[in-house]
Amino acid sequence: MSNNETYQSPFSTRYCSKEMQYLFSAQKKHSTWRKLWVILAESERELGLNITEAQIAELKAHTDDINFERAGEFERQLRHDVMAHVHAYGEQCPSAMPIIHLGATSCYVTDNTDIIIMREGLQFLAAKLAGVMRKLSEFALTWKAQPTLGFTHFQPAQLTTVGKRASLWLQDLLSDLAEIEYRISTLKPRGAKGTTGTQASFLELFDGDTDKVKRLDKLVAEKMGFDNSIPVTGQTYSRKIDYYVVSALSGLAQSASKFATDMRLLSHLKELEEPFEDKQIGSSAMPYKRNPMRCERICSLSRYLISDALNPAQTAAAQWLERTLDDSANRRISLAEAFLCADAILNVMSSVCSGIQVYPKVIERHLMEELPFMATENIMMGAVKRGGDRQELHERIRQHSVAAGNSVKREGKPNDLLNRIAADPIFDLTLEQLFAELNPTSYIGRSVQQVEEFVAEHVAPALERYGSGAEATELTV
Repeated sequence: MSNNETYQSPFSTRYCSKEMQYLFSAQKKHSTWRKLWVILAESERELGLNITEAQIAELKAHTDDINFERAGEFERQLRHDVMAHVHAYGEQCPSAMPIIHLGATSCYVTDNTDIIIMREGLQFLAAKLAGVMRKLSEFALTWKAQPTLGFTHFQPAQLTTVGKRASLWLQDLLSDLAEIEYRISTLKPRGAKGTTGTQASFLELFDGDTDKVKRLDKLVAEKMGFDNSIPVTGQTYSRKIDYYVVSALSGLAQSASKFATDMRLLSHLKELEEPFEDKQIGSSAMPYKRNPMRCERICSLSRYLISDALNPAQTAAAQWLERTLDDSANRRISLAEAFLCADAILNVMSSVCSGIQVYPKVIERHLMEELPFMATENIMMGAVKRGGDRQELHERIRQHSVAAGNSVKREGKPNDLLNRIAADPIFDLTLEQLFAELNPTSYIGRSVQQVEEFVAEHVAPALERYGSGAEATELTV
């Protein structure tokens, strides 16, 4: 049966990097299982169990050449994936077969492997996120002084700048990076805890020597690349750990969706656009269309990842006593797809941030249509300084603003607010004087300085340790 006749995940065929796909591959998982069996045997030998160097060398020689077909045959017989791989590994390592998995429970390999893979996945995503943030920082600095309409409730509000708005996107991503880094720093493996987490099997192996049992747990963790293991477990590590990890990825999806939604709104206004290639088709029916399809993809994928965070939450809540197996099938899907989806989102986001198109003339036109309304406070304050009554001036401006707004919305006429104010003797201002108030840079506050300070003091230090970041590759455009 060809690939075209079976279901294939879009994460594999369309959206995800080869690196992230490999991280959740059978090869990566089962070679890690075998490395964990080697670590266990080495540690047990160091602590005095009758395990030979030759047995360990034999195990090491076959950590990567996994006989998947034999493992599949064993699983069909045994209905147990871990024991199937124990037997498949044992066929390749006959002298070591008696000591593979010695004293361990299945979760020794499954749970420890999950923690190792999640940590590597978070490290990969952190580097890729840093790459996206670097591109967005450059964009923010480039456009830090370009005045643009701010929007609250998607209604025109006080001015901001294009770069300052981008700094809001960056702020969210910076918090996501910090959360991902925190999760990396706090992840610990299950270690060597035995069947229900009591270490009874290892206590038996070491003839009741508690110190050796504790040392085994620490040795195993250190050989995995961790300082220590989780202090107490049942048969599994607490599934709340999965929830914390996927929640960090959900946070990234929330930020990405906010960014992409803003881009879609600004694309409608024709102020900003995502990259659009020379031969790209926006619509099969409407040749003129330039749909923001990349940002729509970000929103679509983000919605999936945000909802996927419910899976580990419900799994953690539904665990029974020391363990129940109704977590297993769900986790095989939800954990892998959370990471694959986060990878896909960052791939598309990197593509967008590499070439955001800005249209200053459109921005300026929209700005000048609204700026007379926003200049009224300065106009009013100037008139008060010249001896006017603030309350009376406020009421006149309100009346003129309402009349000008009705003229624009009901009659389609240009905004003539300044003409109305110039014709009102209470303000004692000429049209020329009023137009002098319409310098957009007078209304952007500290936007420029805020962008510069934020990037220099907060973003740049956070990105220093990531170099150029992981390469983000969008499989389909």
